Amino acid sequence: MRPLPILSAVLLAGALGACGPQPPVQIGFIGGLTDRNADNGQAGLNGVILAVEQFNRNGGLDGRRVELVAKDDAQRPDVAIESAQALVAAKVAAVIGPFTSSMAKVIVPITGQAGIFQVSPTITSMDFYGKADNLFRINRTTRDNARDYARVLQRLGQRRVAVAYDTRNRNFTESWLGEFRAAVNAAGGALAVEVPYESGEQTDFADVVRRMQAAQPDGLLFVAGALDVARLAQQARKLGPTLPIAAAEWAATEQLIELGGDVVQGLVIVQNYDRDDGSARFKDFSDAYYKRFQRQPGYSSVSAYDAATVVLTALKQQREGETLQQAALRSGPYEGLQQRIAFDANGDTPRKVFFTEIRDGRYVKLDVQ
Repeated sequence: MRPLPILSAVLLAGALGACGPQPPVQIGFIGGLTDRNADNGQAGLNGVILAVEQFNRNGGLDGRRVELVAKDDAQRPDVAIESAQALVAAKVAAVIGPFTSSMAKVIVPITGQAGIFQVSPTITSMDFYGKADNLFRINRTTRDNARDYARVLQRLGQRRVAVAYDTRNRNFTESWLGEFRAAVNAAGGALAVEVPYESGEQTDFADVVRRMQAAQPDGLLFVAGALDVARLAQQARKLGPTLPIAAAEWAATEQLIELGGDVVQGLVIVQNYDRDDGSARFKDFSDAYYKRFQRQPGYSSVSAYDAATVVLTALKQQREGETLQQAALRSGPYEGLQQRIAFDANGDTPRKVFFTEIRDGRYVKLDVQ
């Protein structure tokens, strides 16, 4: 048998190689996995893991698997920068996260400069609204949420609210507080006092609550993560057990009830999904989530699963010569777990929310929408 010409041999080798398994497509995840509010990031990671595993079982990208590269931002700018740079170096196709606005402030410029499409499940700060960048957001804005809080708390008889806010996530908390203040003032109310504090192991939460109560408010509002809200609620129950308490949506995780126990009874807080949804689609998700992680999903899990749906659908629909962001815009609207996700040209989308009150260890919807 005559040997194949060199060119023919090379072409044959290439053809044979093309028939072999292709390397996985990598997408990144970034969120707080080890910080004081790691429940938010970890629940989000679980939601993304579940979405990717289901996507791969259903054939992936025409038989090509998707691989998740997860990084921790630890709610620290230096760690967030290092993790974002690692995802850029890994040449991931997209990034899901971060989960707090303060981390987005340092991460988004890095991924954006690299041209990496990014979808945040939860950030709400107005700093990221209406921007023509590489960032899409699944959540509504601090303006939307703060206005609704002002309306609902006033309906509940709280016209002079004292607010405590965590400066460690300043980009979110100050944005939220500014919008809440404006909405309260516009409705003829006023804030009794604004008490800033920096979350940490040595934070004197009793002092924070005393400063709030010294203004003689008719309600206390905590703009902080779940761990801090549980501790603030504990002090509030000791120092003024009859004063109503509420918390911004950042704290609306399963950990709030687990840590708070009886002291968070009666606390009012918004949810960006319906926990009582009995649809087959949401039940299938909840059952799969519990089977995989032995926990019930929370708002971060639901939003992250929706974010992963956007990224994975865009990857599957992407055309030659098209950026993933362009594919994401073209491929919508998306059917989220509970809500339709329709992005505008800047990657912003509306989202319905539900006010709840913690009763008997669960979030119960309030009829104040």
